[in-house]
Amino acid sequence: QVQLEESGGGLVQAGDSLRLACAASMYTLSSYAVGWFRQAPGKGREFVAAISPSGSVTKYADSVKDRFTISRDNIRNMGYLQMNSLKPEDTGVYYCAGDRVSMSTFASNLQTRYDSWGQGTQVTVAS
Repeated sequence: QVQLEESGGGLVQAGDSLRLACAASMYTLSSYAVGWFRQAPGKGREFVAAISPSGSVTKYADSVKDRFTISRDNIRNMGYLQMNSLKPEDTGVYYCAGDRVSMSTFASNLQTRYDSWGQGTQVTVAS
């Protein structure tokens, strides 16, 4: 399985931006769809965004659409989540995850499909 490690979290003010990175090792990320999920304090983990192996298909949760952008660089074995116009409700631990798929245009919002997970990075948005 691919191993994933997130970075880029931190404490920001509402309206600020952050860029999260997801570094892959052990296997090439180009065979995996990449998803970002988050877990707020006292809540379950929820879907944020996903991108297909080719990068041609992306999906977003309604709560982040038009504010967040998911991307990837298969040459560098990296995934990214650009977060703009951050809100206090975006606070949580953000996880990247990998879903090994056969179709280069497939990306899922279902947590159960993802079998490789990073340890998470904390994002805190102050009001």
